[in-house]
Amino acid sequence: MKPATIIGIVLILLGIIGFATGGFSFTHQHKDVDAGPIQISHDKKETVPISPILSTIALVAGVGLVAVGAKSR
Repeated sequence: MKPATIIGIVLILLGIIGFATGGFSFTHQHKDVDAGPIQISHDKKETVPISPILSTIALVAGVGLVAVGAKSR
């Protein structure tokens, strides 16, 4: 397979995942008090949204690269 085709497939998958999930979340643990043996902390959940516009661009670019890779054969 050509490199353009492989990159195109990866972009298509990223675009589909972006539409399906809408973003990704992760959790940070923050220490509030650290006084010897006593520790008080809390978890903070953060979400990073993936714009539908970026997903669309990735999907269209992926289809274009797969088409170019198939056409160059």
